[in-house]
Amino acid sequence: MTFVQNSKREKNENYKIPWHVALYVRLSKEDGDKIESDSIQNQKRIIEQHLKHLREQGENIASVIAYSDDGYAGGSFDRPGYQRMIADIEAGKINCVIFKDNSRLGRNYPELGRLMEDYFPQKGVRVISVLNQIDSLKNPQSYCSAIVSFSNIMNDDYIRQLSLKIKCTFAMKRERGEFLGNYAPYGYIKSPEDRHRLVVDPEAAEIVRLIFRWYADGISASGIVKQLNALQIMPPSVYKTEKGCKGFGNHSSGGVKRNVWALTTVNSILKDEVYIGNLVQGKFKSVSYRSKKMVPADESEWTVIEGAHEPIITDEIFTIVHGRFARHTRTAPENQASYLLSGLVKCASCGGRMNRNVSNGHARYRCMTRIFAPEKCQCPSVKEALLEEAVLQAVQGQIQELVDAKEVIDAAGKETPGERSQNEYLLALNRAEQEKKRLTEAKFRLYDNLERGILDQDEYTQLKAGYKAEIAAQDAQIERLQKSLADRKEARKQDDEFIAFFKKHGSIQAMDRDVLNHLLDHIEVSDSRHIDVYFKFSAERKKSSTSQRTSRI
Repeated sequence: MTFVQNSKREKNENYKIPWHVALYVRLSKEDGDKIESDSIQNQKRIIEQHLKHLREQGENIASVIAYSDDGYAGGSFDRPGYQRMIADIEAGKINCVIFKDNSRLGRNYPELGRLMEDYFPQKGVRVISVLNQIDSLKNPQSYCSAIVSFSNIMNDDYIRQLSLKIKCTFAMKRERGEFLGNYAPYGYIKSPEDRHRLVVDPEAAEIVRLIFRWYADGISASGIVKQLNALQIMPPSVYKTEKGCKGFGNHSSGGVKRNVWALTTVNSILKDEVYIGNLVQGKFKSVSYRSKKMVPADESEWTVIEGAHEPIITDEIFTIVHGRFARHTRTAPENQASYLLSGLVKCASCGGRMNRNVSNGHARYRCMTRIFAPEKCQCPSVKEALLEEAVLQAVQGQIQELVDAKEVIDAAGKETPGERSQNEYLLALNRAEQEKKRLTEAKFRLYDNLERGILDQDEYTQLKAGYKAEIAAQDAQIERLQKSLADRKEARKQDDEFIAFFKKHGSIQAMDRDVLNHLLDHIEVSDSRHIDVYFKFSAERKKSSTSQRTSRI
């Protein structure tokens, strides 16, 4: 009897406690088709109804402060509304937290368990989960029960499963060539008809072309930044904001604040395959389904779709630009252009780079291996003037071979002895396709013959396997012929490009970076008497060679 009286007295004492309530609501896209039932307004109605019920029971609800996180996932607790609630608990302003159900507080099982089993009890905070029928004051046993823990585990598993589904959906969209970024790259906009497709923005695209053209002509990235700022061209972040792209100002890392171009912006544009029509996505991935933190993904995990949209830059210009990046070309002091041979010179002994060095007013190219590890290479340095003279002579030698451009073009069109003509390839391809069609139709007729009793089961199986093997052989033949035709077309295209370049420039008496970027692959130096120049194309192209070597002794 005494125990019952003490229990009643304790219960009456609880009703006298003034409760300063934190009304917490949360909603995110992860709630899927439950958005209506879990809407912020609906959550508040459910909670307010429960608070009304507590008041009717005699509880002292002294104050109620609402904390809302609309658009925040439950896997992370880095939410503004939640953080303000925790700050008020630490300040002693809150001694009761109420939410619709456990999933609204969070779906991260380890963190949710820490909060409910450790943090809230230590802070003396009463916890009420309306739909889970949890009240840490009235029913402590249910608050720490296995059922509650299991519910939290299920909430955590929900976001894990949802994360997998979202990743699969995104992967399929990327494979279909759909653009999934929040903002279109500079130079493009999202198509009004399909926001997952990129279309060219003429105004910004012209600036992109200018950047690539300047860099291909030998101007350094830092020099391009200076020119863009001198011309007062709006940087991408400002341009996007001016065009009404909401939220881009917060997305930018500083361009909007400074209103100027940055070196990182120019470099990222020059390296981006999006400008030749390729869509490269999946470069970053999340650390965990519980976290929004992103880390770089391995290049093998990227999704690359070629020809996904209209290009702004030609493949030729993009190749030249990336060739310069690979060479790490240097810029002359107080000049915006690179040195003439910068990034092109290699040591013939060790294969290492040779960098330009000026001593006593004379410029020479020295092997970096010899400077830093002389025991591994003893390649002598070579004068810059001597190198430039050798390269000029090599280029002029190529011009001499192509004096009669028409004769070279005609010669390129002739077939070499023992090699099939293009017409022969086309005829063979047509024959192979017709034969495949005949075999496929015959294979389809087999089943009819089986049904009519013309063939028994063993004959049907044997003939079907034979047709299948013959069709596979024709497929292989078709693939070989198509590849041969494509190789011929590419070889002729590169020869035509080589000839067209010399027709455009005529007799070259002085070199510049544009000429070298178009023609040279690299220069190898053994010593001042042995300099080898490797061209990207050859006057008489052979399948086994993609460069021509010209030696000066």
